[in-house]
Amino acid sequence: MFEVITIANQKGGVGKTTTAVNLAASLAAAEKRVLLIDFDAQANATTSLGFRRNDIEFNIYHVLMGSKKISEVIQKTDIPFMDLVSSDIGLVGIEKSFYANKSGRELILKKKIAEVADSYDFVIIDSPPALGPLTVNALAAAHSVIIPIQCEYYALQGLAQLLNTIQMLKENGINSSLEVRGLLPTMYSAQNNLSKQVFADLSAHFDSKLFKNIDDDSYIIIPRNVKLAESPSFGKPILLYDAKSSGSVAYQDLAQTILQGA
Repeated sequence: MFEVITIANQKGGVGKTTTAVNLAASLAAAEKRVLLIDFDAQANATTSLGFRRNDIEFNIYHVLMGSKKISEVIQKTDIPFMDLVSSDIGLVGIEKSFYANKSGRELILKKKIAEVADSYDFVIIDSPPALGPLTVNALAAAHSVIIPIQCEYYALQGLAQLLNTIQMLKENGINSSLEVRGLLPTMYSAQNNLSKQVFADLSAHFDSKLFKNIDDDSYIIIPRNVKLAESPSFGKPILLYDAKSSGSVAYQDLAQTILQGA
């Protein structure tokens, strides 16, 4: 088993990093070898795992620039089976290099990941909130993509653009096998009518692309959860901060669904 999963949505604040970090941790808890790649210059995935950006000398920027191999920048995390490739603000300046190197620039990350493919079962990529060269690289490197969608107003805004980008990558041969693994509703509140309406719209139009529990066929929805929101400030995935919280259970359910191949 080896799968690269990119977590993508060009809209910010939808739970993308939360999903990348906690899905990676939940897969690792199932004793799968997982590499989380922080591919966002904000480096929120890095700090969510308790790392200080300034304390890490080399990161994904140096890998993309060719000064380091990806194996040389991997950090061990507090979760067995889970490693991290960190990021920092320097990643902002790399897009100019991507544009200067037009030949095969979309496949740079894919080639770097191939160097460590034998060491992992899953690679999870936390992509930036934009449809620029970095996100295109993250999608080109992936076998599948998970799209977190916040259960709030404008939730579906931009989804068509992202789906069109995925289709373009397939049609252009950059990643002809890329599939949307699923849409993941996030920040859902059962007491909020807007949350319920957004989810109703999602299930009406994209039911086949929503994740469901293996056992009872119920939808997997990431709730709005205080513990889930608090955990990054403590430098821990929710599994280490509060394993029994509703947010933790939801991400464990998501991991199990992925492991079952759904």
